[in-house]
Amino acid sequence: MKKWIKVGLIIIPVLMLGACGTTGGVKKQEGAGGQGAGEKAPESATTTPVTPGGGEEATPLPGGATGMEGNGAPSETSGLLSKKVVYFDFDSSTVHDDDRAIIQAHADYLAKHPDVKVTLEGNTDERGSREYNIGLGERRAKAVAEMMKLMGVSADQISTVSYGEERPAALGHDEAAWSLNRRVEIVYGGP
Repeated sequence: MKKWIKVGLIIIPVLMLGACGTTGGVKKQEGAGGQGAGEKAPESATTTPVTPGGGEEATPLPGGATGMEGNGAPSETSGLLSKKVVYFDFDSSTVHDDDRAIIQAHADYLAKHPDVKVTLEGNTDERGSREYNIGLGERRAKAVAEMMKLMGVSADQISTVSYGEERPAALGHDEAAWSLNRRVEIVYGGP
């Protein structure tokens, strides 16, 4: 029953976002207050798929993972390692307590695989100037990077980049879309 509820929580917002048209609303700065402060993206939000690369040898992993993708990413399809997105509140770069377990799982994996690299991609919603959002995305990526370093990951394994508002996960001009866009994506196979 819980599985169907989770599936419904994913499908319904996607269908609703698909039905939304573009409106010429006033652009608010994400850092200027307003709707969405203190709200977190839904737990059922989708993650960015990892593209496989060359071939590395599979290594048994905790939590049901079967090994590594060619780019060094864990090939686990369920559990914490399968979650590769950390969400943030409006105008915030503070990591939520419940997302620390996701970061810890990836940090543990990276610490056990010192040849694997990761890029942390910081993103924001559309509100705010381009310059402000680039800075906020960078602060978000660096917050996750610092946590990973404190959890035992080598600084050489981590790179950060900010895309600001340029790579939205959801199109739309409402809190449902904005909450999905305020994120850091964990992408394996970084530079």
